[in-house]
Amino acid sequence: MVEAKAQNYEIRQFTFTIAPGFEEDKIWRQQIRPLLSGIPANVLEICHYGFTEMVNNVIDHSDGQTLVIRISSTTNAIRIDIIDDGVGIFHKLQTELGLEDHRHAILELAKGKTTTDPQQHTGEGIFFTSRMFDNFSLVSGRLRFTHDALLGEDRLAEIDKEEKGTTVILEIHPQSQRAMKGVFDQFAAGEDDYGFTRTQVPVALAQYGDENLVSRSQAKRLLARFDRFKEVQLDFKGVLMIGPAFADEIFRVFRHQNPQTRLIWLNVNAEVEKMIRRALSNGESA
Repeated sequence: MVEAKAQNYEIRQFTFTIAPGFEEDKIWRQQIRPLLSGIPANVLEICHYGFTEMVNNVIDHSDGQTLVIRISSTTNAIRIDIIDDGVGIFHKLQTELGLEDHRHAILELAKGKTTTDPQQHTGEGIFFTSRMFDNFSLVSGRLRFTHDALLGEDRLAEIDKEEKGTTVILEIHPQSQRAMKGVFDQFAAGEDDYGFTRTQVPVALAQYGDENLVSRSQAKRLLARFDRFKEVQLDFKGVLMIGPAFADEIFRVFRHQNPQTRLIWLNVNAEVEKMIRRALSNGESA
């Protein structure tokens, strides 16, 4: 039995009990869609996709009992919060995939194609949702992961109070020109390629605190599952330097072992570029 309660003020809130028969498309159609009348079709399509993908994740993965939806719409922003009382998305990924910690789980999420249930899910929902909205946030435990599509930035921050379960925050301008098809096309590696074959990975997520990226182990953690893509764009924004072993593992060893995966580097400073070029030249002379 699904129970819903709505509060009648600017921020509308609905509380649901997660039970057999709970379906995200019914919640969208009956509670959420009527609140978004009058917005352009492309924005409505993005809200529909993101909402149903995130709520389906709660149903299938959270192990929670209660789901809270908050939604507000102004002339400047549509915001949807999806809050569950489950085990927490970072904890779930860490334990079921055997990852080092919650930060490692966030790195894997940022790559895309990450799921604890590959028989039922592709692991694409969070990745594409994060790219469709102007701002996308995941909050769980003591970490907050944010993707800002307008700035093209990923941010990871520690929070003061531990958050139980998972909170997803979706924000988009009601007059956004972004289209769902355009986002999907951005991550297909060619005109005749309709799959999720290109990804962009923020390299800074492989760092812990103020440590530098110098070891092969760090590189291997970053490289995990790159071979599932035809093209990987490595975004070095916020990375001040990398060591020769780190660069060699990525730009010589991995490239030699996985020629089907093209590596592209973005936002590098002079020091990082120097190490990448050194690794590439070693590969050419090998």
